[in-house]
Amino acid sequence: MSKSKTVFIGANKSFWDRNRRSEGYLLRREAKRICVSVIRGLLMFGMCFMIIQPMLMRFSTGFMVEKDLYDSTVVLLPREVTWDNYKIVFDLTNFPKSMLNTLWTSLLVSVLQVAACTFVSYGFARYDFPLKKLWFGCVVMLIVVPPTTIQTSLYMNFAAFDIFGIFKALTGKAVNLRTSITPYVLMSLTCMGLKNGLYIYMLRQYFKGVPKSLEEAAFVDGCGTLHTFTKIMLPDAMPTIASCFLFSFVWQWTDLFYTRNFLSTYTIYSVELSSIVSRMSRYFSADANVAVVVPAGRQQQLISIGVLICCIPLIILYCFTQKTFVKSLAMTGSKE
Repeated sequence: MSKSKTVFIGANKSFWDRNRRSEGYLLRREAKRICVSVIRGLLMFGMCFMIIQPMLMRFSTGFMVEKDLYDSTVVLLPREVTWDNYKIVFDLTNFPKSMLNTLWTSLLVSVLQVAACTFVSYGFARYDFPLKKLWFGCVVMLIVVPPTTIQTSLYMNFAAFDIFGIFKALTGKAVNLRTSITPYVLMSLTCMGLKNGLYIYMLRQYFKGVPKSLEEAAFVDGCGTLHTFTKIMLPDAMPTIASCFLFSFVWQWTDLFYTRNFLSTYTIYSVELSSIVSRMSRYFSADANVAVVVPAGRQQQLISIGVLICCIPLIILYCFTQKTFVKSLAMTGSKE
C-alpha cells in the first residue's frame, strides 16, 4: 500500500524535480527524443516535398494561359484559370481511345505475366530438375540484360514467326505477328515479357521461405500437388503476387519498347504522349499543310499535363492497394 502510494506521489512531481532526482538523465532523454523527432520530421518533409512538388507544379501549370508561362511574377497560382489546355492534350493524345486501350492491354499483360511467373517460381523453389541452376541463371540474365539487346532478334522472330516450319509447310510462308498483341501474349505466357525475371525472383524467394511442413501436412491429408499449391501456397502468397502485379501494371502502363515493337496498330497512351510534340505544330496551324513553331514553354506545359494525366490512374491504383503492398514488404522483411 505504501509502495503504490509512493509511486503515485512521485508521478505527480514536476518534471524538473524528477530530473534533479535523476541527475539530469530525464532532461537528456527528453532532449534526445525531441531532436530525433525533429530530424525525422524534416527528412520526411523533404522527401515528400521532392515527390509532391513536381506534381503540384504540373497541376498548377495546366490551368495557366500561355502568357502566364512567361510572367516571372506567376509562380504557382495562375492569374487566369483555363481548362482549354486539358482539352488540347485530350485531342493530341486521342485520350478516350488511347487510355482505354492502355488499360485493357496493361491488365491483360499483367495478369498473364503474374500467373506464369507464379507457377515458374514455385517450381524453382520447391522442385529439383535437370539444369535447375542453369535455368535460374537465365532468369537472372533476364533481370540484368536490358531488353534492347534482343530487339533485333525479337523483330526477326515475330516478323517471320514459325513453329518448327509448320506454318511454312502449310501456307508456304511464315506469319507476321508484329501488328497484333499475340507476340506480347506469347512472351508473357512464357515468362519473357517486361521484367518477368524480377517477378520470378521475388516469388521464388517467398516460396522458399514457406515451411515445407505445410506442404507435407497437406500431402498427408490427401491433397495433390496442384491442390496444395492452389489451396495452401497461393492464399498466403497473395500479398507478394499483388506486389508483382502492381509492378507489372505500372511498367506496362508507361512502356514504350515493347509497345512500339508489337502494338504499333493500337492507340496506346504512352506512345501518343511520346510523340505529342510532333503533332502540336499541325494542331495549332490554321492550314493543315503549313506547320507552325510552338514555343518551348507551351510544349513543356502540354507535356506536363500529359504526364500528369498518365500518373493519375497509377496514384488511384496505389491508394486502393497500398495496404496489400505494405503487407507484402513487411512479410518479406519478417521472413528474411
